[in-house]
Amino acid sequence: MDVVKIEINKKVTPHMLRHSFATHLLEHGIDLRYIQTFLGHVSSTTTEIYTHVSKRSLANIKSPLDQIIEHK
Repeated sequence: MDVVKIEINKKVTPHMLRHSFATHLLEHGIDLRYIQTFLGHVSSTTTEIYTHVSKRSLANIKSPLDQIIEHK
């Protein structure tokens, strides 16, 4: 990928792209275990770093109590 062509003005590393991709997968509802396998992580702890980054996923979590109230 040529960062000049897409007008990114800061240093981009393969690690940054990998991290961004994994975070986007998580934010789109892909299970952490699938991401772990996809990235080749032996330990789920390594993959869990992406859960700290993904604030959007946390905001979308609904309490089971909220769901009960919505159905009434």
